[in-house]
Amino acid sequence: MTGFLDTLILDPRDIDLAASPLAGRLDAETYILGAFNPGLTRLPNGNLLMMVRVAQALRAPIVDGMVRAIRWHDGDYHLDAWPLEAADTSDPRKFLLLGQRWRTMALTSLSWLLPVELSEDGARIEAIHYDRAITPRVDHQCFGVEDARISRVGGRYYMTTCSVSPERHSTTLYTSADAIDWTYHGIVLDHQNKDMLIFEGLIEDKFWAQTRPLGDLYFAYPPGSPWSPGPSINLATSPDALHWKPFDRPGLRPAAHSPASARMGGGAPPILTRDGWLSLWHGVEPLGLVGAYKTYWALLDRDDPSRVLHRSDPHPLLSARADLTAPIDDLMYLRDIVFTTGLVDGGDRYIVASGEADMACRITHLPKTAFRPPT
Repeated sequence: MTGFLDTLILDPRDIDLAASPLAGRLDAETYILGAFNPGLTRLPNGNLLMMVRVAQALRAPIVDGMVRAIRWHDGDYHLDAWPLEAADTSDPRKFLLLGQRWRTMALTSLSWLLPVELSEDGARIEAIHYDRAITPRVDHQCFGVEDARISRVGGRYYMTTCSVSPERHSTTLYTSADAIDWTYHGIVLDHQNKDMLIFEGLIEDKFWAQTRPLGDLYFAYPPGSPWSPGPSINLATSPDALHWKPFDRPGLRPAAHSPASARMGGGAPPILTRDGWLSLWHGVEPLGLVGAYKTYWALLDRDDPSRVLHRSDPHPLLSARADLTAPIDDLMYLRDIVFTTGLVDGGDRYIVASGEADMACRITHLPKTAFRPPT
């Protein structure tokens, strides 16, 4: 798109291992598996802030017939080990433990969040704030803090994150007055409810959010339905952003006609436009190990976000770009993934932040005219 930016702004080579919160605290060599899925917001000084998920992995996860994982506990980092013959290690991001009563996995990396300050247009890095990194601090974050989404509501910043542990796979909340110093508020959504996005604005004095609960059983729609069973983007409301009630009507559901219905979930926190709430979300097409992730968009009614005014699938807004990742091709372990996690107003355009290939951060400028509903 002529005159508009679409670039990888940050990748694992930009992360200083010596400044990592794990530096000197683990008796094993690590490396940066990925620096990706950045939450995005605008700072009070006008610059942009990416809250980047840094996945720090063991250089040699398999040693002496054992496969290992990093775990935080009681203020420090530890290694856990399982017999290699008891694990499926085909996915580089995780390994499945065999012979368990339930489907059980461990991660090959531990994730923490790194604030990266960008110029006003997102075209260059201004500063990397290692001293403000967000790391595990309680047991329900012992395997990491992942995938920040940042919303600004009433002059305050609200950041949802995914916290990972054997106790629960939960959504946790941080708030801030300046997007630099964050206060931790604990769990706001419980087990396996991911991709929680708080709307950037109140509706009738209530906070609204998109959520995406997971499960392994779904009930069938009737034959000929426009919808497919599976994970969907639901809605919830709250008086204070801490206590959430699921909304009775559905939000964005998997469409039977769409190739992106293998899995769907929220992308960037919805922002209000003249046409309604603009929601960017991801859809997954079956392909290879994890599928092809693409970004789509929808417009939701400004007074009732369960009313979907327009959705763009089957036509994606963003797809993975091999030319962008060519300089880091030797580092890549997954492809065909763009996972949008942030959206900021840039005047005549929107600035979109995404994770590319579970590896790097992508900044894309898109004209606002791209989001007008058909007439």
